[in-house]
Amino acid sequence: MLVLTRKLGESIRIGDTIVVKIVDLDGRHVKLGIEAPKNIAVNREEIYERIQRENRAASQTHEQNLENIASALRKGKT
Repeated sequence: MLVLTRKLGESIRIGDTIVVKIVDLDGRHVKLGIEAPKNIAVNREEIYERIQRENRAASQTHEQNLENIASALRKGKT
């Protein structure tokens, strides 16, 4: 992990297209401004984790539905 020190108003550039700027400092809180192309998702960690959980649950439901359909089709053939 790269750890950088930045002051209010300073930025960090990631590649050619992403800029992270220190917008505000308030005690123990830091506000970041993030400029990134629209095709790059930018989420807080807890939101990202929720999206991943929901995607896994949806995938499992989809797989179960496919298994149920396949089972029903196999029963219909015999």
